[in-house]
Amino acid sequence: MAVRTAIIGLGIMGRRMLEHMLRHEGYAPVAMWDPSAEACAAAAEMAPGARITASAEEAIAEADLVYLACPPVPRKAYALAAAEAGKAVFLEKPLGVDLAESEALVASLTAAGVPAAVNFTQAAGEALADVSAAAQSGAMGALAGVDIVVTYAAWPRDWQVAADWLRFRDEGGMTREVLSHFLFFTQRILGPLSVVVAHPSYPADPAMCETALLARLETAEGVPVSILASVGGAQPDRQEFTVKGTKASHRVSNFSEAAVSDGGPFVPVPAKPGERRAVALRAQLDDLLLAIAGKPHRLATPQEALNVQRLVEEMLRGKA
Repeated sequence: MAVRTAIIGLGIMGRRMLEHMLRHEGYAPVAMWDPSAEACAAAAEMAPGARITASAEEAIAEADLVYLACPPVPRKAYALAAAEAGKAVFLEKPLGVDLAESEALVASLTAAGVPAAVNFTQAAGEALADVSAAAQSGAMGALAGVDIVVTYAAWPRDWQVAADWLRFRDEGGMTREVLSHFLFFTQRILGPLSVVVAHPSYPADPAMCETALLARLETAEGVPVSILASVGGAQPDRQEFTVKGTKASHRVSNFSEAAVSDGGPFVPVPAKPGERRAVALRAQLDDLLLAIAGKPHRLATPQEALNVQRLVEEMLRGKA
């Protein structure tokens, strides 16, 4: 039977997940809530069979799985309410913005014993699987490091502007929203990282989020991870993650466009048929069903998300 699902937070991410859950035979969205009447109306039009509830708690009560696409600060309370009610929990990233709060959340989810995962979107994706397999097989040779490059003309991007909290320093910014994906990716391949140096840049208004970040992280063995992120200028979005090996290097652009180099130009890797985002999201949802069933899966655990959050918040504070 399809998993009865509640969605809390019906902005761009919540509605995107709703769209793909409606396409997936394993899910039945039954209840939805958002403080915005406009967001609720948009979601109700997409899923007329799901009920818009009067509160988040009411939505949680009607489901077996709770997907949390709300901003980071209120996410903990809803996750705990769902876990205490014995519901499976699927959280958007970042896990949170306060480390003590997130540590308590992970401990509580663990104690509750409910299925719980965090939506780093390429956890079950083909690109990560291929890079991981190449690294583990030795086909890449010795791993020499990772380069992460993220540049945008503006932040938030055009399709994100309705999520106004993304532009504020308290909860938003590209480091939490985008670089966290690549840090998760990196730690899956290289293992735990520590911040060696980090130089974030902020605008004059102290309420606004970062506009640039230069950072170096390292594994315990000294394998380097270099980050360059910036906002500004007339340019297309650039999101590149490159794992460098002595025999071959793998690059993933825009989360799913894979390419390989043996020292010459990067050669694109043919992708599976279908729209890339749809293929990746279906893979996430397939693995979420495994998690709910208590079976091995590839999704990010809350502990992995907490490890990423530690790196993110340390970089945002800066380290000389």
